[in-house]
Amino acid sequence: MTLAEAISTTATTEPDDVAAAMLAIGKQARAASAGLALAPTAAKNAALRSAAAAMRRDVDRILAANAEDVAAARAKGQRESMIDRLVLDPKRIDGIATGLEAIAELPDPVGAVMAEWTRPNGLRFERRRVPLGVIGIIYESRPNVTADAGGLCLKSGNAAILRGGSESFHSSGALVAAMHAGLQDAGLSVDAIQLVPTRDRAAVGHLLRMAEHVDVIVPRGGRSLIERVQAESRVPVFAHLEGLCHVYVDGAADPEKAVAIAVNAKMRRTSVCGAAETLLVDRVVAPDLLPRLAAALQDAGCALRGDAVARELVASMEPATEADWSTEYLDAVLSVAVVDGVGGAVAHINRWGSHHTDSIVTEDTGAAERFLNEVDSAIVLHNASTQFADGGEFGMGAEIGISTGRMHARGPVGAEQLTSFKYVVRGDGQIRP
Repeated sequence: MTLAEAISTTATTEPDDVAAAMLAIGKQARAASAGLALAPTAAKNAALRSAAAAMRRDVDRILAANAEDVAAARAKGQRESMIDRLVLDPKRIDGIATGLEAIAELPDPVGAVMAEWTRPNGLRFERRRVPLGVIGIIYESRPNVTADAGGLCLKSGNAAILRGGSESFHSSGALVAAMHAGLQDAGLSVDAIQLVPTRDRAAVGHLLRMAEHVDVIVPRGGRSLIERVQAESRVPVFAHLEGLCHVYVDGAADPEKAVAIAVNAKMRRTSVCGAAETLLVDRVVAPDLLPRLAAALQDAGCALRGDAVARELVASMEPATEADWSTEYLDAVLSVAVVDGVGGAVAHINRWGSHHTDSIVTEDTGAAERFLNEVDSAIVLHNASTQFADGGEFGMGAEIGISTGRMHARGPVGAEQLTSFKYVVRGDGQIRP
């Protein structure tokens, strides 16, 4: 199947009856999940590789769909940092395709034996990984999530219902078409990966109430989206709060590492959830080190908003308000605070952070261990940029998102985290007395 043929099977118009459309999608996903749960590893991997090939083969078609989305976003006056999340180019499309190939190379989690033991009565027990079933993913503007989520669900034997942001509607449709081409080439049902065919916000409400057809909801986006999903969903939810990420520069930090990590954590890509939003500096070294950190960040194009002590040391900072400590800028803006050592940093992060990703820069292993133990976040790092908050960097091939909750999955949600387990018990006629 060519990508053009696959696109013709992917609805991209507004349905007259959203409820009926969503119910049909749910039924199709449930039926597809039963077959996909039993699909051989070779078939799933073939579908992923074929989808990657389709993306590379028809890159011009995907770019044309993306250009339509980008033009609409610019016409609406979207910030450039948000448009950066939306834009695709040949390099990014190749990266998306490479991500699917990386998922194909991962071990298949389905059927893996997590533990096994034998009881004195001779019963043999296995705890074995199984797919969750049907996963609904609700996300915002980044079209690469379409491929990452679809690919990870496929690898883990789950059917996926994808509800992307309205800004990436055409881009996501083109990427799903490539995934459909891969599924069909591998002899798997195209209903295993479905894109909600409408931008109508009512579709989200229907998806959240489809407990008969959907097993898990994964929201990926800002606080308003997460709060809506958690308030309305009748389906279990993997929480993915925004990335209020921090870099703490300790009194025992190596200055060269501190500057390099702070600039990278904020400025490598300001629009990703692992981008640092607050810089914390130990009061002991702030007079010497904060001006150097500020100069490097400002030279890279970052605007700084500091507390009173930070502004005394760097007069060019704008004043920070209380709202800055809880704002995910997703832009070249960074809030800066001077704190009293590791304890002050931990207190600030645990009060204002979103339990996503936080880093300490220090050569003091004791300070590092205290930070790593006491900061209540899904990912904590020592002497490394927060931009490593990415499933690919964890060796997972890709991720659906960073889970900030505590139930089932926490941190990057890859193929393994999209499975549950069941117990397989083998006997030889045993009966319970």
